[in-house]
Amino acid sequence: MAEDLTIHKGTKEEQYQSLLPQIKGLITGEDNLIANLANIAAALKEQFNFFWVGFYLVENKQLVLGPFQGPVACTRIAYDRGVCGTAWAKEETIIVPNVDEFPGHIACSSLSKSEIVIPIFQAGKCIGILDVDSDQLDAFDQVDAKYLQEVLNYLPKSV
Repeated sequence: MAEDLTIHKGTKEEQYQSLLPQIKGLITGEDNLIANLANIAAALKEQFNFFWVGFYLVENKQLVLGPFQGPVACTRIAYDRGVCGTAWAKEETIIVPNVDEFPGHIACSSLSKSEIVIPIFQAGKCIGILDVDSDQLDAFDQVDAKYLQEVLNYLPKSV
């Protein structure tokens, strides 16, 4: 089990390429979803110093706050509400360059300026989302989408 994280500087893509095998090492052999999500959130926050990174899990037709790193967050999000609820409803990654311009954005923190949300699928069903916020405008792009999805692909396929 790898419990040390080596922070790599360089381009965003180089940072992800360095981080991915480390995340894989952290979660390989661990079947507990919460433990894996906690380590993923910590590793992403540590490497990129994102404003907020965490997970919401589907429970009783709502997204419920899961493991995260950053300031306190909204505890529950309704289906199809805000960026997270919309990504869940559409079952697709959403990149928001400016959260103030997203209709129905839920402001858990006024310091959040941009966001990326990626659904988590197991057995073909969306079971939650990865939510990453930045305190900078236009902080996320297709590089983030590609590598964050790859991180989620490391999760065990059943819980």
